[in-house]
Amino acid sequence: MDSVFNSFNPNKLLKEEFVSNLSGSSMLEIVALSTTIPILILIRHSISYNPIIDASLKKNDNAITGSKNLRVYMASLSLDFVVIVFPMLLFFTVLADWTYIWAILFTVTTLFYLAAEKEYIHIFQLSSPFPFFFLLKNLFQGIAFYVEYHAARFRPCGSSLSSQGEPDTLRAYISSYRVVVMIITFLCILAVDFRIFPRRYAKTETYGTSLMDLGVGSFVVANSLVSRQARNVSTRNWKSAFRSISPLLILGFIRFATTRGVDYQVHVGEYGVHWNFFFTLAAVSILTSLINVPPQYFGLLGLVVLVGYHQNKEGLFSIFGYWGMYLLGVHLGNNLFFGRCRRNGWARTRVWILSLLFWLIAVLLDRHVERVSRRTCNIAYVTLVLADNLQVLSFIMLADFIPGSKTSVLEEAFNRNLLTTFLLANVLTGLINLSVNTLFASSATALCILLVYAYVLSTVIGIADFYGVKLKFW
Repeated sequence: MDSVFNSFNPNKLLKEEFVSNLSGSSMLEIVALSTTIPILILIRHSISYNPIIDASLKKNDNAITGSKNLRVYMASLSLDFVVIVFPMLLFFTVLADWTYIWAILFTVTTLFYLAAEKEYIHIFQLSSPFPFFFLLKNLFQGIAFYVEYHAARFRPCGSSLSSQGEPDTLRAYISSYRVVVMIITFLCILAVDFRIFPRRYAKTETYGTSLMDLGVGSFVVANSLVSRQARNVSTRNWKSAFRSISPLLILGFIRFATTRGVDYQVHVGEYGVHWNFFFTLAAVSILTSLINVPPQYFGLLGLVVLVGYHQNKEGLFSIFGYWGMYLLGVHLGNNLFFGRCRRNGWARTRVWILSLLFWLIAVLLDRHVERVSRRTCNIAYVTLVLADNLQVLSFIMLADFIPGSKTSVLEEAFNRNLLTTFLLANVLTGLINLSVNTLFASSATALCILLVYAYVLSTVIGIADFYGVKLKFW
């Protein structure tokens, strides 16, 4: 039987060692990555803006809302992939050594562009040190002119990308942020198995900060910001609560059984022998269902849980850390996006302030109390995750100052099938790992595999969304 297992994954031990005993990178590099990535979303939104297209679509809106055309839809989806997903893949692989340079360039260019759009410095467009940005935008604008016009004409009913028809831009920004978290996740879970992916971005063993350390925490925060509690939706009874988490439990057991069945590599230091990501999400959900307090008190409850857990974490599971994180996320989501005052400007200002505040607390805790640890989900890790996620969201919310749509075809497709995207990404990652010797693949081969994997995943989810398929389990 052992020989059969080994035939499936002969390099299991080498792959496990490849992702073990790592110490991560620095918080500053995390800040840099969390700056460049959301700006890609802003670039995509900005190049989709064209007054002529918007005017013609508005004029002919009644005549075109019921049409579909898969070819132009795929053209628009491919443009989204080229502008958003492909650069992210490069930043995580071949361009990783220039992270700080790209962060500075993107930040300065974005500020320059925002000022130019407000007609503060139009006179300097041709003589500025960044004419490259305007040339690049005009190039994409020309491509987007045809694609956006026809994709909007043939888009299925109820799938408008125009900012004019966006009923709630705050929700659009949250959706974009959740999609960014998903894209980073499905790129990293496969890229980490190749040598082209820097080891400092892989998960740390016990203490430290890295890009992939933020994965589970980001999922928890992303879910908490738009949870039923954050939206002031009435609490479900035990029966409905268990029904809602049953898919997560089933997926957790399926993952455990399949990884054991094919002897798939598992880093025991990540969750333990039997635990996995799906069990963590299910446990957080069931713990939240146990309490019934107004969402404005969730923040206080989350702090109490985190402080108590920090004092006794050696004897408790990290789930209480994630639960505390979830409670804080519910409190933030309710106050920032679903409370009585939902003005974009005020919400954006508070997100920026909170992001800076959490970054400051994370640095102080890491240096003077206890180092960041994803494995124990201590307070330093919780504040780090909140700081990083709010930073990404704060940059996306700068779209208020950029003319254009507040979303894209790719974002809409992923947003309506987030769990399905994650499941399909895991299946494809497993198949590729079992059929390709990832440890010894050249950089060119690894990049090609990752590119095809990301495009196939995006295409499948996009086509499903085009035909109105929402693969939700509850």
